[in-house]
Amino acid sequence: MAVAELFILIWDFFFRPKCTSEAKLNNKTVIITGGNAGIGKETALDLAARGAKVIIGCRDTEKGRKAAEDIRRQVPAANIIVKYLDLASFSSIRQFAAEILKSEPRIHILINNAGIMMCPESKTVDGFEMQIGVNHLGHFLLTNLLLDRIKESSPARVINVSSEAYTFGKVSLSDINMERGYNPIWAYGQSKLANILFTRELARRLEGTSVTTYCLHPGNVETELYVHMNRRLERITGFLFNLLSKLFFKSPKEGAQTTIYCAVDEKIANESGLYYMGCRSVEPMAKARDDAFAKKFWEFSERLIESVPHSS
Repeated sequence: MAVAELFILIWDFFFRPKCTSEAKLNNKTVIITGGNAGIGKETALDLAARGAKVIIGCRDTEKGRKAAEDIRRQVPAANIIVKYLDLASFSSIRQFAAEILKSEPRIHILINNAGIMMCPESKTVDGFEMQIGVNHLGHFLLTNLLLDRIKESSPARVINVSSEAYTFGKVSLSDINMERGYNPIWAYGQSKLANILFTRELARRLEGTSVTTYCLHPGNVETELYVHMNRRLERITGFLFNLLSKLFFKSPKEGAQTTIYCAVDEKIANESGLYYMGCRSVEPMAKARDDAFAKKFWEFSERLIESVPHSS
């Protein structure tokens, strides 16, 4: 980990910065994956309160509807739409994108927020390791399917929620599905590094379009994302772990602040492809700044997606 990253991690932990922008989003359309819980829901709440039309894409639509109802209780004028989206299925992603393109003439902000963390070994519908499949390939496909509409809506933004877990990740083009030996932590790290590389190459490809991209670490947040890790740790530490998690993990509202910052703050309107934590940009490790590899990985990701028939 770079010294600057470590400093901002400590600063973020103790001071828990908040997005201070008062930007309004009237007549703007926002899409948030996984906006039914955790930092995704808090992000949806904040952006809806700013006047945006917020479309939540989630696998559990019943939970999504309950989240939308809760947001409307807090913001009676909130314009919230819930749509089914399973990021572990290319077919579902294509269907979701087709519905969006049919109903939405503009897309101003896309927030690729949904994710899974350190889950037991499993595969997506299309046969990819679950964490790289959902956290990277699913969002990679969704973004590309919506990209022309996003460009037509510029100025627009694409935000990818990553993690400092990228620091122990390595993207292996020869074993992207970790078939030579699965480790849930390494698989998660690989997928989060993939998010940063994707953001950098997307920024390069969007130069001159007035569409900007951002990638971020939200901090350690007590959300459902930690469900698999929590089960392991609770078996070991029980009550102590539960106590420490309350002391050292952010609330979802606190964890959503950097996402919100990247979505609305006017000061970063001309920044693109950077990595953020604690509502400020920070230079990540060299492996996350390898633009030649980022381009190669983009092309590799395209081939993986093209290898799956559209009817799957």
